[in-house]
Amino acid sequence: MVRVTAAVIEREGRFLIARRPAGERRGGLWEFPGGTLEPDEDPRACLRRELREELGVLAEIGELLVRHVQAYEDVTIELSTYRARLTAGTPRAREHDALAWAAPEELDDYEFSAADGPTVDLLRGSARNERR
Repeated sequence: MVRVTAAVIEREGRFLIARRPAGERRGGLWEFPGGTLEPDEDPRACLRRELREELGVLAEIGELLVRHVQAYEDVTIELSTYRARLTAGTPRAREHDALAWAAPEELDDYEFSAADGPTVDLLRGSARNERR
């Protein structure tokens, strides 16, 4: 099983999402930015490193929001998604072909990888609860 981290970064009620480039595994699908843990790497340290490498930003990693195991045809991953806050830099797509800031009600407009489904559900549900 491959261990992966992802970040929920919020700005003005919108969440940062990234599209995987065509030609890669699950290319064209949207995801929350993050990446694969190296051996013996702490998940929060991994996420800080990946955000720096993929987006060119520094971030403070907060609470664990979702942990989910997803089996694909080619690999099984354990995805740990954390809340994160940008502390320096402006996100730039270095390893993705697009970035977007999506409001919770707009998340359905994007096709996400299956592993990110529980995080999308959580964010949509939280937004509905806040509007009540």
